[in-house]
Amino acid sequence: MPQVFAYACDDKTSVFHRTTIEIREPADNEIYFDIQYAGICHSDIHTARGEWGPVHYPLVPGHELVGVVKKVGDKVTKFKAGDKVGVGCMFASCKECEYCKAGEEQFCNNPHAYFTYGTDQNGNPTTGGYAQGFTVREDFACRIPDAIPFETSAPLLCAGITTYSPLKRWQAGPGKKVAVLGMGGLGHMGVQIAAAMGAEVHVISHSRSKEEDGKRLGASYYHATSEPGTLEALRDTFDIILCTVSASDLNYTAYLNMLKPYGVFVDVGLPEEPASINLSALVHGNRVMAGSMIGGIDETQEMLDFCAEHGIHPVIEMIVGEDITEAYNKVTASQVRYRYVIDTATFND
Repeated sequence: MPQVFAYACDDKTSVFHRTTIEIREPADNEIYFDIQYAGICHSDIHTARGEWGPVHYPLVPGHELVGVVKKVGDKVTKFKAGDKVGVGCMFASCKECEYCKAGEEQFCNNPHAYFTYGTDQNGNPTTGGYAQGFTVREDFACRIPDAIPFETSAPLLCAGITTYSPLKRWQAGPGKKVAVLGMGGLGHMGVQIAAAMGAEVHVISHSRSKEEDGKRLGASYYHATSEPGTLEALRDTFDIILCTVSASDLNYTAYLNMLKPYGVFVDVGLPEEPASINLSALVHGNRVMAGSMIGGIDETQEMLDFCAEHGIHPVIEMIVGEDITEAYNKVTASQVRYRYVIDTATFND
């Protein structure tokens, strides 16, 4: 079993340190790849800090990981050594239930999908992408197109599919007005994808500090909620609102009122605390309030190919292993534009 360097935290303080971990050799249907880049997702922070439930420490997080295949099992047909691959939020599911057969592995109910770090089918702790290697079944890896700059590709495995899936489902495209609420790690991807789908894209943010970025990435209009009258002026405007904000105190009723009749407010921000809305905002106008998580493996590959075709990739800040602890604090303080990516080659230093 190969030993590789990784970065782990030992408790809820989420202070990271370098360590070594063992990665299993690939079985017949598995590949082993050398991780080159790993994205930092806010979900990593929630998990590492114990905000979403009990955690097996020491924890090596990371569910946005890309690298180069080094070994393949005897029965692998999808990949070969030297291929560029990525793994997102899942590493296994039953592949037999109705959801898996429909390509929606994230909803596996036999008993559930297994997420990239946490525990495996036997209850053993698993490690994620803040490491230099990973072994996975070939059917849970995606091919990274050459047209996407490799160093920017990791966040697509979570932020990319998290925004692509609901925009596709709710038919963002020509003739539709799409508002992206929040211009952060998820929001800046939603802007690019909605624009590439042909929609008229608006950004709704607290201030205008990111207006230049928003328009450069594809937004036609930018609205600052800190300016008086903004919420009222946007009533009955949008077909789709993609909410990437994770604040439970958001004025959801006001945003629902920005939808046209039959419009949809779809949340991917997942606030920690319960939120409240006035149901009349839904009933008046036959509006829809929806949620969305990631997508299945086939849809994730579809998203990657779409991004390659349209020249879409995240805006990143590259960091080294010793920067992870500080990066967590900056993410929670909204001080990153727009995703941190860890260069795992620095783990050797």
